[in-house]
Amino acid sequence: MSSNVVWHPGALSAMDRAKITGGPGATIWLTGLSGSGKSTIAVILEKALHDSGRATYILDGDNLRHGLNGDLGFSDDDRRENVRRVGEVARLMNDAGLVVIVPVIAPFEKSRNHIRAIHGSAGLSYMEVFVDTPLEICEQRDPKGLYRKARAGELKGMTGVDSPYEAPLDPDLVIDGAVTSAESAVERIIQIIPGH
Repeated sequence: MSSNVVWHPGALSAMDRAKITGGPGATIWLTGLSGSGKSTIAVILEKALHDSGRATYILDGDNLRHGLNGDLGFSDDDRRENVRRVGEVARLMNDAGLVVIVPVIAPFEKSRNHIRAIHGSAGLSYMEVFVDTPLEICEQRDPKGLYRKARAGELKGMTGVDSPYEAPLDPDLVIDGAVTSAESAVERIIQIIPGH
């Protein structure tokens, strides 16, 4: 945290914002390997929430690396900073009353626990959803061709191949990405969103 700064509160409460956004804010963090189905679930979830009258937004990891996190690489330290930045943005958007959907690998348990803690200390709803898809299925899907490049030695630091992924120890929800359709996953996630 920066020194010599004080949080400046606004005049609106979470209840005030919820009247306009269709319900209270929440952060739904979808963690899992590349190719696990996180982004597919996120897109369907966003549409379902929007159609039900909730204000929502997806903070997609790749999209954020085009701007906010464009200065970061894929070292362990850069991955931690990537997750920290995304988590802070999600917290702010959540506080604004949006349901924020975050399909970001977030490979380290300590980083995910930090994001949960900053939401908790602000009194904000946070749900960690583990899209648990085995590596071999993620490699078969390989939507971005990253596993192929990693196995060919053209890409270093691929999570699940030569960089670790620490599976969540206590997620709020586990989706078996090998057998659960994205639509069924969304139905289960919606059930844990406050105010829905």
